[in-house]
Amino acid sequence: MGFLSLFVVALVPILKVLLVTGVGLLIALERIDLLGANARRNLNAIVFYVFNPALVSSNLAKTITFSSLVTMWFMPVNILLTFVIGSALGWVLIKITRTPQHLQGLVLGCCSAGNLGNLLLIIIPAICEEEDNPFGDSDCSTNGEAYASLSLAIGAIGIWSYVYTIMRISANKCKKEINLDDSTISIRTSGETLEILSEGCTEALLPSKDCPSSRECSDEVELAHAGSEGKQKVPFLEKIKQQVEILMEKIDLKKVFAPSTIGVIVGFFIGLISPIRKLIIGDSAPLHVIESSAYFVGEAAVPSTTLIMGANLLKGLKGSDVSIVVILGIMAVRYIALPLLGVVVVKAAHHFGLVGSNSLFQFVLMLQYALPPAMSTGTMSQLFEFGQSECSVIMLWTYAVAAFSLTLWSSFFMWLVS
Repeated sequence: MGFLSLFVVALVPILKVLLVTGVGLLIALERIDLLGANARRNLNAIVFYVFNPALVSSNLAKTITFSSLVTMWFMPVNILLTFVIGSALGWVLIKITRTPQHLQGLVLGCCSAGNLGNLLLIIIPAICEEEDNPFGDSDCSTNGEAYASLSLAIGAIGIWSYVYTIMRISANKCKKEINLDDSTISIRTSGETLEILSEGCTEALLPSKDCPSSRECSDEVELAHAGSEGKQKVPFLEKIKQQVEILMEKIDLKKVFAPSTIGVIVGFFIGLISPIRKLIIGDSAPLHVIESSAYFVGEAAVPSTTLIMGANLLKGLKGSDVSIVVILGIMAVRYIALPLLGVVVVKAAHHFGLVGSNSLFQFVLMLQYALPPAMSTGTMSQLFEFGQSECSVIMLWTYAVAAFSLTLWSSFFMWLVS
């Protein structure tokens, strides 16, 4: 199959995403105002609490079995590698571009987490529906849906544990700096300049609301006190233990066990336990109506999320103070460095027998490295009320370029595995 034919096959699903995104952008305009700020917030809540959990649980329950999970064991490892490699490249980008403090968490989030769920649920079924696809017609749709569902499940856990923690720490750190700058007042009395704290900063003497726990705040106070008295020698293993304890306390378990994560647990529970699976999954199952209802509700997640994505891009058109160098750096990480390293990882895994000869599975593994930043980073910036305009600009340009990069990389990956 020629590269041009593969290019056309890869172009169709990308055009679908662009068209629906364009509709979302259009109905968010002030003249139409169907997806204004309040409407987006309400629809986003419905997607977060209803559509996404229904989508994840129904797809996993229907497509994941114990035998299929054994064959796909490398996918969670591959997704972990996308986070690790993306974070390392993001850290290098921050050092090279000297990214401002308030944007560092956002840059790390955009570089480390790709859109591992919704885009794959659009792209892979659309490719399988094409007559000239290189994966065949028999098992492409079934296997592709299973791969996309598992990618969505593992990606949701990674994003709401790792990326959420990074962005929350960064936002809290910047807010503390702003509060300290705003609360310090200089007054001159009797020829001397004194610095006092305003009334709003008296809370700093108590555990701050920005601190996830009192342990974290006490750790900060102890570190500052230790620094004032002089450096003390701490065993290396003790340092590691302290850092792990602090990191675990900073992880918000309520966000780790988000509705999507609960949907993942339910989906695995139904799919992997045979008696329950026979009771719910399948046209002849006694409780088949539960599965069909959940799948019916979950189908609304992908178009709704894509519409919200288009509406959120509207704010990016208004611009922000984010540097063009930072935006180009994020695109270089996500669309050049990560896909190239992804090819190396997947080919090495196949060479050592970690990945089978299934061409569609290899294609999905490679595609996970070439996806644009996860839209959940935008949701997090809105949640923390920090860096929203910068995030919108980054999403605008990265998703505009993704239309071309995803098509080219998808064509190249299909050619590589076929």
